[in-house]
Amino acid sequence: MSWAARLLHKVRAFAVAAQPLAPARDEALGASRRDIRLGDWADRFAPAGLVPYIRLARLDRPIGTWLLLFPGWWAIALAAPGWPDWRLMALFGIGAVAMRGAGCTLNDIIDRDFDARVARTRTRPLPSGSVSPVQAALFMLLLLALGAAVLACLGSLAVLLGLLVLLLVATYPLMKRVTYWPQFFLGLNFNWGALMGWAAATGRLDGPAFLLYLGGIAWTLGYDTIYAHQDKEDDVLIGVKSSALALGAHTRPWLFVFYVAAAAFWAAAGAMAAMRWPFYAGLVLVLAQLCWQAAKVDTEDAADCLAKFRSNRWAGWILLIGIVAAHVG
Repeated sequence: MSWAARLLHKVRAFAVAAQPLAPARDEALGASRRDIRLGDWADRFAPAGLVPYIRLARLDRPIGTWLLLFPGWWAIALAAPGWPDWRLMALFGIGAVAMRGAGCTLNDIIDRDFDARVARTRTRPLPSGSVSPVQAALFMLLLLALGAAVLACLGSLAVLLGLLVLLLVATYPLMKRVTYWPQFFLGLNFNWGALMGWAAATGRLDGPAFLLYLGGIAWTLGYDTIYAHQDKEDDVLIGVKSSALALGAHTRPWLFVFYVAAAAFWAAAGAMAAMRWPFYAGLVLVLAQLCWQAAKVDTEDAADCLAKFRSNRWAGWILLIGIVAAHVG
């Protein structure tokens, strides 16, 4: 690209960033592009005053909570000699809801101006004006307090790890401004539970925990690249970076690379933990599900990208069942 073309591109991006999306374009995109579905259970059953906070914490869209929770559950189950510690599983479940909600709220506070210019996110509570930044910040502190209460129930090493991850949580929302690989930093955040879960179950950190963590990062690179393809056109216009833009037409082969790498790390974790055959049977099914995503996703269809992204909950459940079955079967 010549210097003149680059200059023209920057001028265009600046002009678009200075104003909301054109009404005609927004209308053309339609409600199907928005990540909030009006008339869902929150609108029907929750008190009106609570609905914006349900949206902020993404309680109406739980897939992110599952993706945050599974690495911790895998580690707790992998470290157990038999059935996993159900007390720890419950604590990590509550902690995942609280910390995902806090992280999403922080992300929305920081990105509220960007979100107002993206069709998928402009109806979120902050850009739509249903809550103020101060109200959102107070809500985030409440969620962090709940997360701290859960953390206090864990061992000292897990508590230390829980405090350290706050540095990653605080910096992640800024990464899309400085790198085309914010998905890598999301992976560092979302899979930290693999380390915490192992530490909570055993009081130490061992090789399988780190291998689960590395596999989770590769997994996140795959599923969040798919997710990022929903917004790539708007991201170009407003100057936000993502792995979807970095990989472009080469996304599909890289999805296979990410997902095969994830399965390889998880297989190594299982081998180091001396897992029996049900673990590997489950892992084969997980890899098949991930490869199905990579082979079938239509990166030009936002609805299909979202569906494939959400299908990762099945990969999470299958791997968890495989781990538990290897111990108790």
